[in-house]
Amino acid sequence: MINSGCTILQRYLQQLIPMAARGLLHMKNSLLHNMNCFWLIRFSAEIALRPVSSRHFCLKIESADAKSCQENGILVNNLACMGVDVKMARKRQPGVLKKLITNEEGLKKFLQSKGATNEIIASIISRYPRAITRSHESLEKRWELWRSILMTDLEIVNILGRSPESFFRSSNNINMEKNITFFFSLGLTCKHLSNMLTRAPRAFSNRVELNKQMTDLLHVICLSLGGENPNGFVKHIISKNVFILLRSSKQVSANIEFLQSSFHLRNEELLALLHGTGADILDLSNEYIKKNFTNAKEKLLSLGCTDKEVDRFFISYPRVLFLSSKNLSDKIDCLLQAKIHIKQIAETSRVLDVSISTVRSRVKELEKTSYDFKTYGIGILALSKKRFEAKLEKLHSVW
Repeated sequence: MINSGCTILQRYLQQLIPMAARGLLHMKNSLLHNMNCFWLIRFSAEIALRPVSSRHFCLKIESADAKSCQENGILVNNLACMGVDVKMARKRQPGVLKKLITNEEGLKKFLQSKGATNEIIASIISRYPRAITRSHESLEKRWELWRSILMTDLEIVNILGRSPESFFRSSNNINMEKNITFFFSLGLTCKHLSNMLTRAPRAFSNRVELNKQMTDLLHVICLSLGGENPNGFVKHIISKNVFILLRSSKQVSANIEFLQSSFHLRNEELLALLHGTGADILDLSNEYIKKNFTNAKEKLLSLGCTDKEVDRFFISYPRVLFLSSKNLSDKIDCLLQAKIHIKQIAETSRVLDVSISTVRSRVKELEKTSYDFKTYGIGILALSKKRFEAKLEKLHSVW
């Protein structure tokens, strides 16, 4: 009897449990459904009632303003009121205009306290919008570091007016401080570092180890060429061509090897060249140098120069390797049209630094004085404007 009752109870429970489970599942689904409806209604209401200016989405419509609606409208308005060229800022660094947290007002007050005018501030932000993302603490520290190099706040303001990137490009002040200490240890002066700040600010953003790697290479090169003052050599190269710190050791080594092999220089001759104007071209692309050298050599040989004259041409003024093949060819042709002999050009290659328009106008002025290039040389064409005018006035008085 008991066993029979247990069997009936077991059957009842077996039927009841699935029913209960289905009931719980139904309750769960109903509850989730109701919750979803509740939150959906609440979320929709919040969106509908939220002010338009605080909504963080925009409809996809076919409009020229589709991208601009992603910008921080309040920020854009603030910048426009400050006199910033928003179109330029958008073109330079568009991501900055989409930031929710910026420091344009703080930057303005900070720069004003250093003597910057509203026009200069607007120009800085227009050309380098990322400046408004720097905190007050970061700005103060960086200014302090720059003042360790420059004498006055006005000097820094003037540099920022010309090159805002040099100050605002990096916010890693600790790394910059280490680089300043390292550069001073090389014997570089405040004047050298000031030049570096304006011309190659990325040198201060490099890891100190990377800058040291380049100076170590220059040190080794000097010793391998028989130099007796490697520290002075390193200082000279960097002060002459700061861009070398932005290049790889491999590239610089390749350029030095190219100079020695192409110009057939002995070690002491190459060392002398690097101590002179040869340092100017060490940061150029190795392929660019080779291409310009090959084309220039072919041009000179085709005009009757010998191999030795070609070597002297480049050794006397390696900066001609900066000129593209076409530019160099056009300048040589311009000088030839003025009845200047190719051998004179090869011996006074610095004349190729002068623009074609300047050469033509000077040749015309000199013709009025019956100036004879064959007798007096062509160095007069390479003089500064002030010195050329003084020389021209003297020639007129003689004639």
